Amino acid sequence: MSIKNKKQKMERRRKRVRAKIVGSVEKPRLCVFRSNQHIYAQLIDDQSGKTLASARDLDIKDVKSKSDLSGKKAKSFSVGELIAEKAMKLKIEKVIFDRGCYKYHGRVKALAEGARSKGLVF
Repeated sequence: MSIKNKKQKMERRRKRVRAKIVGSVEKPRLCVFRSNQHIYAQLIDDQSGKTLASARDLDIKDVKSKSDLSGKKAKSFSVGELIAEKAMKLKIEKVIFDRGCYKYHGRVKALAEGARSKGLVF
């Protein structure tokens, strides 16, 4: 598979997912971006076009040792917990999860589980 085809497939998946998801003030969109080394999460209000809160693995001082998670997955879990804490401070309990062009697997799934563990509903 060439790089051009891979990028086109990712863009097609992202558009398909985003066509069904719209965030609001009451229920913002939890958007995930995953690079090779880092992971980022944002709470976005699509109606006003503003980011309400954001978290990234670079913001985490120490990663708690999880028994079943190690390395990047543990960081992703901690980012999920961090974004959930920020959402709770803003009195946001429900969000719409936007996985983007990524499969709900691995680090993306760990981030979602971390957010759910701190009380975020989606």
